[in-house]
Amino acid sequence: MQIDRLGIHDSVSAVFPPEQLRDALSGTGPDVGIVDDQSARECDGVVTFAHEEEFLDCDWIHSIQAGYDRFPLDELENRGVVLTNSTGIHGDSVGETVAGYMLMLARRLGQYARQQERTEWDRPAWDVPFTLAGESVCVVGLGTLGRGIAERANALGMEVTGVRRSGEPVEGVDRVYASGDLHEAIAGPTFVALATPLTEETRGLIGEAELAAMDEGSHLINVARGGVVDQEALISALDEEGIRGAALDVFAEEPLPEGSPLWTMEDVLVTPHAAAYTRGYYESIAGLVQTNLERVGADEPFENRVV
Repeated sequence: MQIDRLGIHDSVSAVFPPEQLRDALSGTGPDVGIVDDQSARECDGVVTFAHEEEFLDCDWIHSIQAGYDRFPLDELENRGVVLTNSTGIHGDSVGETVAGYMLMLARRLGQYARQQERTEWDRPAWDVPFTLAGESVCVVGLGTLGRGIAERANALGMEVTGVRRSGEPVEGVDRVYASGDLHEAIAGPTFVALATPLTEETRGLIGEAELAAMDEGSHLINVARGGVVDQEALISALDEEGIRGAALDVFAEEPLPEGSPLWTMEDVLVTPHAAAYTRGYYESIAGLVQTNLERVGADEPFENRVV
């Protein structure tokens, strides 16, 4: 494979200005330019946020996200198009976001922010706020995102457990459960944080039965994908006080519709699929892309290859 022309698809503007990435990659070898759907056909490789049919004419697609559920994997494989993703770069940003969610819920900061908008001075009941030290979190999915969450939870003095397919131990996680023991794993913790990719195995992973298995005082955090959670079952569990609250960055439909009750629930935090956002995002993407350009030149395997 030879990459003479590399396109930065304009869809990356959802995360950062495409000019930032173009400039960061200038001088790396290929001709680098910003492209739309049609001009992407003229490229050997394309770096993108979205997937477009025109990319099937390229030799290589790089997704600026870790998740790749939006890409037609079978079709890419049949056409011989290489797909790489950006796993491995989001541990800090997502880990800090989840730490922020837990602090907001525990210390009632979301409630106070809403009160400020209403110029309202009101303290919570004495037994509502709590500290994270000594509380527990179960991280479902212990890849880069999950480990980033676990690292920060440990720093906050929390007990950290986790779930991964193999059940093999992970440094910094007190106990790791296999996927088949999910209900046991999520039964007691104060927080359950979802950090899994969306696959056929994880679609609908958290539904009515799983929410019922969680403690009434527990909070669900989702920084994975909306499809990992049965959103209607979650709304019911919150309405019926089956769980105490939630912090959600991803949803079944995005943007979250204005009529969704999740917007106005007192113990629910809603963020716009931005947990991984950081001003240095484009630099991390540039590093991954440059590494793979070097690997192509040396006829070595792609890093983070999906297909």
